Amino acid sequence: MPASKRTPSRFRYHVGTLRRAPVGVALAALALLSGCSPVKLINAVTPGDTFALTRDVSFGPLPANQVDVYRPLGTPPAGGWPVVVFIHGGSWQKGSRDQYKFLGEALASRGIVLMSSSYRLYPEVRYPDFLPDSAQAVAYALDHADRHGGNPRKVLVMGHSAGAYNAAMVALDERWLAQQGHHITELAGWVGLAGPYDFIPLKDKSVQPVFHHPDVPRESQPIVHASARASRTFLGVANVDSQVNPDTNSGHLAARLELLGVPVVFRRYDGVDHLTLIGAFSRPLHRMAPVLDDVVAFVKAAPAATKKTGSVEGAR
Repeated sequence: MPASKRTPSRFRYHVGTLRRAPVGVALAALALLSGCSPVKLINAVTPGDTFALTRDVSFGPLPANQVDVYRPLGTPPAGGWPVVVFIHGGSWQKGSRDQYKFLGEALASRGIVLMSSSYRLYPEVRYPDFLPDSAQAVAYALDHADRHGGNPRKVLVMGHSAGAYNAAMVALDERWLAQQGHHITELAGWVGLAGPYDFIPLKDKSVQPVFHHPDVPRESQPIVHASARASRTFLGVANVDSQVNPDTNSGHLAARLELLGVPVVFRRYDGVDHLTLIGAFSRPLHRMAPVLDDVVAFVKAAPAATKKTGSVEGAR
């Protein structure tokens, strides 16, 4: 049955309503990461003819070691399209790569390959065991971008919320890519949206077991690993965020990286919150904030990264 016939008329009606009603928009985006019907609604009305999708591409031996690849249509440019490895949020306890059709469409339709990645979640694992999963996904992109029309020298890692933490650790803490035989200087950049980067003391009781509270390792904090070797950085936050403080997390990290001479783009957005910041990538919610335009501009402006440089010592 054609996709248009599978989308009930009530879905189209509700999306029209979302465009006009801020409260409805917020509620729909709130559900984007929860797996309930609004995310299905958003993905149901997301165009399916602006990209090519390859599901369940394995990058390791575990069930969680998979990416869904959203590829632009047409012939790649010389050298290939930029590649973004996306890591989902969910407090390291929930979420799924297959919730992000809207994000894959948003980037692929603008000439960027998106690899939406899974990783193991609590209680199966705790810090730091989910980080090698994310590093493996990035290593897969560095090694095999050309299989998907991508440029292996223009690979970026991006995440939202808990996923932004994983992205930051892969991009800043040299241990994780070193385990995969790579180095952080091979990244063309990284993007963190509403991420926690400097959160000791850890007050969120639901997350405390993930980080071995009360013995949260200082080395678990991305800000500790900021160095002049870090790649170009984009940090996006909602000015109003009740889950992750934008000042003590993204604000502190941006200041630290800038002091070290790392190019940083720090964007603060009105009209969105912790969840609608990522929801604004979807077509029905684009007008909430220009985060899609800003991220696309950042990715496309990224110069090609160097080949492996520096030491990979520290792998364990």
